[in-house]
Formats: sequence, C-alpha cells, structure tokens
Amino acid sequence: MITTLLVANRGEIARRIFRTCTELGIGRTAVFSDADAAAPHVAEADASVRLPGDAPSDTYLRADLLIEAARATGADAVHPGYGFLSENAGFAQAVLDAGLTWVGPSPAAIAAMGSKVESKRIMARAGVPVLAEVDPAEVTEADLPVLVKASAGGGGRGMRVVTSLRELPAAVESARAEAASAFGDPTVFCERYLETGRHIEVQVLADEHGTVWALGERECSIQRRHQKVIEEAPSPLVDERMRDELFEAARTVAKAIDYVGAGTVEFLVSSDRRFFFLEMNTRLQVEHPVTECVTGLDLVALQLRIAEGHRLPLEPPASNGHAIEVRLYAEDPAADWHPQTGTLHRFEVPGDVRVDSGVAGGSVIGVHYDPMLAKVIAWAPSRAEAARKLATALAGAKIHGVRTNRDLLVNVLRHKAFLAGEIDTAFFARHGLLTLAEPLGDERLAAVAAALGQAEVNRGGGPGGWRNVPSAPHRKRFAVGGTEYEVAYTFSRSGLTVDGEDIRLAEATEERVVLDVAGVRRAFDVGRYPGLVCVGPVTLTPVPRFAEPGTTLAAGSLVAPMPGTVLRIAVSAGDRVRAGDPLLWLEAMKMEHRITAPADGVVAELPVSVGKQVDVGAVLAVVRAEGEPS
Repeated sequence: MITTLLVANRGEIARRIFRTCTELGIGRTAVFSDADAAAPHVAEADASVRLPGDAPSDTYLRADLLIEAARATGADAVHPGYGFLSENAGFAQAVLDAGLTWVGPSPAAIAAMGSKVESKRIMARAGVPVLAEVDPAEVTEADLPVLVKASAGGGGRGMRVVTSLRELPAAVESARAEAASAFGDPTVFCERYLETGRHIEVQVLADEHGTVWALGERECSIQRRHQKVIEEAPSPLVDERMRDELFEAARTVAKAIDYVGAGTVEFLVSSDRRFFFLEMNTRLQVEHPVTECVTGLDLVALQLRIAEGHRLPLEPPASNGHAIEVRLYAEDPAADWHPQTGTLHRFEVPGDVRVDSGVAGGSVIGVHYDPMLAKVIAWAPSRAEAARKLATALAGAKIHGVRTNRDLLVNVLRHKAFLAGEIDTAFFARHGLLTLAEPLGDERLAAVAAALGQAEVNRGGGPGGWRNVPSAPHRKRFAVGGTEYEVAYTFSRSGLTVDGEDIRLAEATEERVVLDVAGVRRAFDVGRYPGLVCVGPVTLTPVPRFAEPGTTLAAGSLVAPMPGTVLRIAVSAGDRVRAGDPLLWLEAMKMEHRITAPADGVVAELPVSVGKQVDVGAVLAVVRAEGEPS
C-alpha cells in the first residue's frame, strides 16, 4: 500500500493528484523550484522540498534531486504527472532501483513508445496503420507537405510544417534545437502532413493481470502550434463502427508492449475516415478530465490502485453525456500566440464547471514553464449544452492581470461550425484566427464604465464636480491593445453623463458599475489594480495625460513581446531585409518565438547578442526604411 506519494511535477497536475491523495488518505509530497516557492501546489502538500534554481534542467528534470526528495520526506511512491520526466524510462528505472513504487508503466514500455520513430515500427509490425516515416535528408517534392517532428516528447514542441523543399533545412534545424532544449534529444523525422486531419485518441488502462481497457475516445482536433486547445469526449466524428475499430487498435498497441497503467493512444484521422497511429503517451494526459466526467471514474485513483497491484474489473463502465475541456493559456492569440507574463491579480470562474488550476489570485506568471493557467471542463447530457455551459462560465470569469486566450475559447465554443462538429486541425486557419480572437466585450463601453465608475467612486457619491454653469467636460483615456478610447463626461443634475452620447451612470461601487445606455441598464464587474482596470472581460490601461520623458521609442523599433533569451540571430547591423524576414529567435516558456522584419529596410541597430536575457519591452532591433534619417 502506498502511504506517501511524491509528485515529481508542478502546477495544476500536482494539485490534481494531491486531490485524489487527500480522498484516499495518502500523504502528499511536493517539489518546487525557486520560481514556484509560493505556488498553490506547494501550499497544499504535507511536505515539500526545494529544487534550487528556476530552469527545468536544474529542477524538475533532475531525477537525482527528485529521488533524494522522496527519501528525505519518507515518500514510498512517485507519480510523474505529465511533461518533464513523465515519459523518461531512465527516471522510471531510477525510482524502482531506489526501492520506491513507480506510478506508471514499466521502463521497457516507456522506452518502446518514447521514440516516435521506433514506436511506429513496432505498431506497423503489430498491424496498426501508421503514417510512413521519411528521413529529412530524403524528402522529395512528391512527399510535400511534410511535418518535421521531434522523436521524443510532445506538446507541439520540435514540430514544423514544411510546404517547399527550400524551407526544409531551416525547419529541421529549428525543430532540432527546440527538441534538444525541451527533451534533451535533437532527433527529428518527417511524415506526411494531413492539413485537415482530425486528432482522435483513446484512453487505455491496463493492470498487471492482463486486463486492458479502452475507456473511451477523445477528440483533440482544435490545436495551435500542434498543441491541443480544446478537447472533448466523446468525439462528434466517431460512430460505433469506427469506435470499435479504434478501441481494438488501441488495445493492440497496449498489448504489444505489455503495457500496465494509464496511457493514451493517439490517431490521426484523414478526410476519408481512415485512421493512422501517431504515438502513445505513456502517462496521464492533460485532457484526462473529460474522460473522468463521462465515465464517473477517477483516473489518478485507478493509477494508484494499479501501482499497488490491484485488478481492474473485466469491463470498463459505459460513458454518459458529453464533456468539453478548454486550456486557458496566458498568451495572446492575435499576436502569434505570444506567451504573457505578470501578476494574476484575480482568478475566479463561476458556474457548474470543473476547474483544474495551477494558479490562484496573486500568482506570478513567469517565463520558465508552460503558460497554461488552468483547464476548465463542463459536462452536460448533450454536446451543445456542454458547449453553452462552458462558454458562459468562461465569459463570466474574472481573469485579471494577464492577457489570456479566453475570448478565443468562448468564440470557438459558440461558433456554428464547432457546434455542428465540423472541426479539424485547420480550424483556426479556416475560420480566421483574428476573427475568432475578437474581444468578447464592448471595449468602448468598458472604457466608459471605467471612467464614470472611477469618477463616482472618487467623489464618494456626493455632488462632486457638478456646477450650475456649463464647464468643460472631464476626459479620461484608456488603451486596449493598440487602440485608445477617450471618454468625455460631465457632472449634471442627473448625475454623470457622457458627452454626445445617451449614456449615464446609474450606480457605482469599487467592484460594480451600472450604466444606463439609451434606457437599457447594463452591469459591469470592475477590478482596479496599479496601472490596470478590468471591466468584465476587457482589460484597460489608463493612459496618462502626458508621456514620461524617455519613454518614446525610435521609429522601427522591435521590442521583446515577452521576457526571454536570445537563441539565434540571423542578421547583422547594416543588413538589408525584406518584410517578414527572420531577424532573431527568442526562447520563452519552452517555445521558440521568431522576430521578423516589419517592413523592407535596413537593420540600423542590433543591441542584443546570443544568450542575452531580455525583459518584455526591451529593444531587440531597429529596422529603418532605406534613406530614412537616423
């Protein structure tokens, strides 16, 4: 029996596993980097051990430190979560060699599936359909388009789509560099790229006594950068015949490697409904909650029971209803998915939904780890009801302080194509990312609510600035992204009114503003923080009346969209560049981010070097049009 479990991970998955430990009476041990010292998963543990440093390579990827932490706290079992060392056969073996219980499959099974190249060969021999692997050096025009993929790891890292042979060398180099940084293995390969494929996966669960469950399928076709964004169970594509075929293939995969534990077999389904084995994730998936919601099972509890040697029932339970999960990321979809950092002042999601979160109000979102803040999951009897419930909860969430992909998620959940089940991996490209990322709230009205509400709070509800004679209106300006809104308002006998518009303030407190807009009352939740006002789903930045000296950037300046490290530089000062040419690459949150020339011109300044750490807003380069004065 397991008495104390060390979770060799962080954030929401550590909290998720601890929740089951609490229910089962198992002690909880956490590990934490310096950046995570104040993280919620640390506060919820019975004991915790510091891993000195911030970078994953110094902390959560140090198998020796993790095993030392287990010994120091008396933990007798280790759960790897997902990511980091969860699919590292060497770590699994080291845990077993230390006399601890490993909550996962055998090191041999992990090794067999750890290389996407080798796993495809094993599955082909077992009779499971696969997409043929192509050596990057042997790709021809007839093979295009191809997907360059890292052999190790996942999460969309080390993957590049190539549509022309001239793009291939740079794509392979970039994918190798990202794979080496994320997984410690630069091996990549190519396979045929299905531009409109659907990503279907099957949850498997197997015990050491020979029982193998195919517990249901999940659809994960809506992705960005080859990483899942929205997942659901069951798939709207899969009928009973396809389900039987997928389940049989998934069980064949598990049996071929004597699999024990929880795992996921991933398939790509073509437009003609043929499916091909992609890979097997030998761990718990990020999206496991949707399977839990439709089956009523606790997959973490089952992992622990299997690790203790218990038998599974012969057959899994039937599924009921529909569940949809979204991944809430600190990122800006409209700005090429750039990760966002800062203080998350407030985080509240209303409604009858499940929230698996790694953060809380006050959490600081840094650059060292994946930018996912939380997973939000809704269950309902039907798919349409689940989508509506989830969209409503997200739209009403108070997420203050950090830009997220919330608006995009809500717009997708309400999109007619999504509701019709017409989804695939090209969903964002087909329906327009900028359209899908449009803000939920009326930014102009939010600025009015911010201005009038603050004016009313400042005067304490009294007569304030009202005068019996006409006076110039008060003015406040707010910025939302690159757009500024000016609000001109006056104090009159009837209260605060907006000049030239049929809008007046009905009531205001520190956290709520009600506007009367042409006779219709509209209420807004408001959060005020230093340099920030959040009105409903809209985040506004107050614009000072006068710019501070020294804050104006030179024309053509390219600034860091997030803190990060300069990985590579493609140009030198004085080089001529064309719009879209890559200038340099930043690494942040385990991903590469390309900085490109905004227009044709000359690189006038290049104040950074490879390896330099830069803060958000730091000038990376200055590109001036030829002939433009310095």
